[in-house]
Amino acid sequence: MAHMDPELELYRGLMEQPDHFEEGFDAKAFIGALFVGFVMMPGAIYLGLVAGRSLGPAAEWTTIILFTEVARRSFVTLKRQEIYILFYIASSLSGMSGLALAGGAFAGKIWDQYFIQSPAAEGMGIATEVPRWVVPQATSEAIMRRTFFHPDWILPTAILMLGTLLGRMNWFGLGYVLFRITSDYEKLPFPFAAITAQGSTALAEASSKAETWRWRTFSIGAMVGLVFGAFYVGIPTITGAIMTQPLQLLPIPWVDLTRTTASILPAVPTGFVTDLGTIGSGFVMPYWAVVGGFVSAIGTFFLNPWLYRHGILTRWKPEMDTIQTSFNNSIDFYFSVGIGISFAVAVIGITGILVQLARDARLREKGQRAERSWAPPPGRGDLPMWIAFAMWVVSTLGYVLLCVALVPKFPWLYVVFFGFILTPLNSYIDARMIGLTGQWVGIPMVKEAAIIFSGYKGVDIWFAPIPNFDHGGQAMRFRVLELTGTKITGLIKAELLIWPITIFCSLLFWQFIWRLAPIPSVYYPYAQKMWHLSALQQGLWMTSTMRPETSLFFKAWNLERAIGGFVFGIVAYSVLSWLKMPTMLIYGIVRGLGTMPHGIFLEMVGALISRYYFEKRFGLREWKQYATVLMAGYACGMGLIGMGTVAIAMVSKSVSQMPY
Repeated sequence: MAHMDPELELYRGLMEQPDHFEEGFDAKAFIGALFVGFVMMPGAIYLGLVAGRSLGPAAEWTTIILFTEVARRSFVTLKRQEIYILFYIASSLSGMSGLALAGGAFAGKIWDQYFIQSPAAEGMGIATEVPRWVVPQATSEAIMRRTFFHPDWILPTAILMLGTLLGRMNWFGLGYVLFRITSDYEKLPFPFAAITAQGSTALAEASSKAETWRWRTFSIGAMVGLVFGAFYVGIPTITGAIMTQPLQLLPIPWVDLTRTTASILPAVPTGFVTDLGTIGSGFVMPYWAVVGGFVSAIGTFFLNPWLYRHGILTRWKPEMDTIQTSFNNSIDFYFSVGIGISFAVAVIGITGILVQLARDARLREKGQRAERSWAPPPGRGDLPMWIAFAMWVVSTLGYVLLCVALVPKFPWLYVVFFGFILTPLNSYIDARMIGLTGQWVGIPMVKEAAIIFSGYKGVDIWFAPIPNFDHGGQAMRFRVLELTGTKITGLIKAELLIWPITIFCSLLFWQFIWRLAPIPSVYYPYAQKMWHLSALQQGLWMTSTMRPETSLFFKAWNLERAIGGFVFGIVAYSVLSWLKMPTMLIYGIVRGLGTMPHGIFLEMVGALISRYYFEKRFGLREWKQYATVLMAGYACGMGLIGMGTVAIAMVSKSVSQMPY
């Protein structure tokens, strides 16, 4: 078994393992779900359309603080299990998906109705090829009258409902299995799991008036978040509601220096993020994981110019900004190398599990106690592993059959490959990286590559519900559940409550907002500005099944570089293990390879301050406990500012658009 870094053991014990578990699901959770669905969701939808932002922590922390204060004035105590279930419900109902769209299941259908009418789809000859089980045709009354209450929406809505049900079964089943593997058996630390857990614990202490160091530290972090958020989020949001251009005292999300440094550092994306929370991430993350990411980022300062001068990074131009530089570098080099290193991470993790299983088996044969155990803590409300596994298998089979029914000419073995091979593999890689470093950059363009390699001709496959998922983040969700002492059965009940509320509120508010004005339009500036670009990018991939030679994937894929990345990952990990050095270095390098270094630099600042000041002053374990609670408070403060300013902006916009 590879050498286990002592720091990982420390992170594993930052919060005491609960000695008892409670469900946390009761009438308060039901009221909280209604509050988030009917109050928070429309705000999240509006913010996404206008500013391209998510409510993020705003919905979560605002909800639980509101309920905590109401409970205190009603002489009722909220337990940390109840607080976490409220937090979970708020994050599930107000979360944001792709294209900066919040608002549940029907957000995707709003995008589909735009895409079928978009100049990009019409210009590429795609608009007439979009199947009717996705969205009614552009000439349908349902589209022209902007309403979901039309017979043409019956089939798309039915498929949408089935997809959301299968999706919840899929993530719960596989996510639980990954949690049992990475947390229960591998004992990975999940450094960021303690942030939410500590925040819930601090608020529970405040509710019961048994305030400890957690509440004081949480309050300090909240005040920092409130003050910084007023400048970072508050001023741009409010001025954006009353001015043609929002006033940003600090550029959001980063200061881009790429064009400035192009002559000195060709093909290198340079700059730094402006969110103070990035330094806080450096406080929380394992030190050597941050160092690895920093080494990787600094390495690109030397590697990228060398690759550019030797004709490998050919797509970069001096006038490109950070996003364009990173994207084109990925196409030219980092895409293939990143895939190779990602598979190395999977091989390292799976090999470690197999070695440990063999070692435990030998110990049992000798009548000794095994080093690791699959046995869950008593009273946690665990399901039998076979039930969770069966949920994933059944839901994946459902996706396969649905894809076969909707796109019968597409080779079904590709769908099986996605559902039963790629999804669990990619999810395990992600779960392991999150368990070790708290962050992960996924493998891009795999779905696109498989569709192109299949040789299929047509547009409909791009809309099919192919089970191409990454459920690695769900392992951390279960870890937070455990740290707060919440039974898994409480999560199951919360999911059963969330599903119908999400569907109903999503339909209700998207119908209302869509009827007010076309989406996108001048009333929704972010959507009007960015959706056209997104439609062009999506259309480009769709045309690749008509003209494969134009596909970006064929320009990005290089087998030799992928093999080189795989070998580098295995060799680097083996050397570090052999030298008894922190193997977290290699995981940090994986996280930082080829990505924008803007946030990594500030993370390194936070890590250095943490290691050489706070750890010496408070002690390593004590400081890491303070840091997690501090970050929870900071997220809460930023969330409260975001929620307050969004409410002001919504009122302002609503009044300014009234015809009388």
